[in-house]
Amino acid sequence: MLTSIRGLTAATLATGLAFAATPALADENTTTEETLITVVDSEALETAVEETDAKAVSYAEGESGFEFSGNVALVSEYRFRGVDLSGGDIAVQGGVDLAHSSGFYVGTWGSSLDEDTVGYGHTELDVYGGFGGDLAEGVSFDLGVIAYMYPNAGPGDFDYIELYGSLGFELGPVETTVGVAYAPDQDSLGSTDNFYVYTDVGIGIPDTPISISGHLGYTDGFLTFTNDSKAFDWSIGVETSIAGPVSLGVAYVGAEGDIPAGNYDFVDDAVVLTLSASI
Repeated sequence: MLTSIRGLTAATLATGLAFAATPALADENTTTEETLITVVDSEALETAVEETDAKAVSYAEGESGFEFSGNVALVSEYRFRGVDLSGGDIAVQGGVDLAHSSGFYVGTWGSSLDEDTVGYGHTELDVYGGFGGDLAEGVSFDLGVIAYMYPNAGPGDFDYIELYGSLGFELGPVETTVGVAYAPDQDSLGSTDNFYVYTDVGIGIPDTPISISGHLGYTDGFLTFTNDSKAFDWSIGVETSIAGPVSLGVAYVGAEGDIPAGNYDFVDDAVVLTLSASI
């Protein structure tokens, strides 16, 4: 238990007042009633000090309105909107978030990449911030901006910024999200923009730790592997809690693409395994 210096000093002072209120040899002019009132007043002071100190402890233990959370994951390959960014290899991922009860939040997330196949270096680092909350019972929203950064990429422009927004709907065990993301013209996007719209559906199977999820997205812009810069991506998966905050998931993932024969197929359908934990 944490005890503030301020609370400790006040508690010591209150104890001293209690002893001073009942001297060993009471003055003959001090009535029993006056002594009783003094003792009661000192006890009230002690109670007030204890309550104040308890509030200080509660504040120190997280009632400031801020909340930290974190996540780590090991995936059989890193897929971003259906596109393979780890060259078919295992990727290590993780992030931390700081959220306030007002709805504002900031966070960062990172993943290992395959620097030979992808060409973005061996690390992706995302930094984001936004605002979210409830619009009505079972309806939520989220608005924000995210920066995708590749700190050890080779020569050229790779980092870019994207704006995003989504609405979430919850009805019993079913959760649905519809969202949009827009990256304005940037050098790293070939001086063009990128538009993405998606929907996610999750269903928790009652009385089990198992949930089923589905995803469908559509990209129009630079971040595709199609000749017309338009592509759908999809996934369907199952996840189960295996021990406390640890979960195991498997998903079938893919995207549209026009990859020339003989080149690495970034959008080839794949089964992705995920072992994750959140705190």
